[in-house]
Amino acid sequence: MSDSNTERDLAEATSEASLRRTIARSAEIEREITNDPSPFRVLTGDRPTGNLHLGHYFGTLASRVALQQRGVETFILVADYQVIADRDGVGPLQERVYSLVADYLAAGLDPERTTIFAHSAIPELNQLMLPFLSLVTEAELRRNPTVKAESADAAGRPMSGLLLTYPVHQAADILFCRANLVPVGKDQLPHLEQARVVARRFDERFGRAVADHPVFRAPEALLSQAANLLGTDGAKMSKSKGNVIELSMGADATAAALKKAVTDSERTITYEPQRRPAVSNLVLLAALASGRDPNDVAAEVGDGGSGALKKLVTETVNEHFAPIRARRAELSADPGYLQEVLRRGNDRARAIAVTTLDDVRTAMRMRY
Repeated sequence: MSDSNTERDLAEATSEASLRRTIARSAEIEREITNDPSPFRVLTGDRPTGNLHLGHYFGTLASRVALQQRGVETFILVADYQVIADRDGVGPLQERVYSLVADYLAAGLDPERTTIFAHSAIPELNQLMLPFLSLVTEAELRRNPTVKAESADAAGRPMSGLLLTYPVHQAADILFCRANLVPVGKDQLPHLEQARVVARRFDERFGRAVADHPVFRAPEALLSQAANLLGTDGAKMSKSKGNVIELSMGADATAAALKKAVTDSERTITYEPQRRPAVSNLVLLAALASGRDPNDVAAEVGDGGSGALKKLVTETVNEHFAPIRARRAELSADPGYLQEVLRRGNDRARAIAVTTLDDVRTAMRMRY
């Protein structure tokens, strides 16, 4: 393998020409899904570090439900092992895992059509880390954008081996179930390219279990069109900053959080994300919750000022999420059902992982 080849691959993944091709291919995939969703299998997921919030819902969760409704086979990973990649302990992990499952189901994911599973329950997935690690170099791992960003934010704290190998674990997540489609933002394309590199190198080095096709399909990007919501303080939305509205919050708590949301001194409400990010963020939230155009929302509020805007946002958000919150309360009151959903998802994912690992061992001539 060559470091320079991988640098070229990752650079190519983010070049302007490549981005244009990816955008065009993503649009083509959308049309193909409409015509026939059966060739596609999606892998996506979350780390169970806390309750999901409105940024998660409008950023990824609603689109997952839409893919499910369109008939795309979808796998949702609860990435519990990744919680310890950059932390000293797991915290209340079990509680957070079941909270995550409750959020998924309340938002509309159907466990009969979508496979929800946990990292730690699929040993065959994690066993893929060994051959995959042989296909990458330490230098390549350190150049990964996530690893570089985490290292820069570590303030001198040593990087864990799990964090360093995060790109390979992510590749295993995607490839173990033969996913060929991964919903990503443009900034995540280098991560997906790492999985494509691993798939290609495995085929080049070890060969194939069946002569006419590689063991692993090269996954493609389904580019997200989701809006990027800010927190109630106008900064990047983050659970650690306390500037989020969680799906589990009630109507009164939501109203209290939105009442404290920052705005600006101009009375007339307009939708200008660059010039007026905080006000525009509230306008966008109302638009997303009501299915309207942000400019129409801003025009409706007009000279009503920030008070009228916050009132409208509170009403639309609470109306949109009322049935989701009611369903979530029902689910949270039945932990046995949440456990059963995860158990069935784990069993389904593991059955696929066993077959994949068997093909890997065949290609690597390790069947004895």
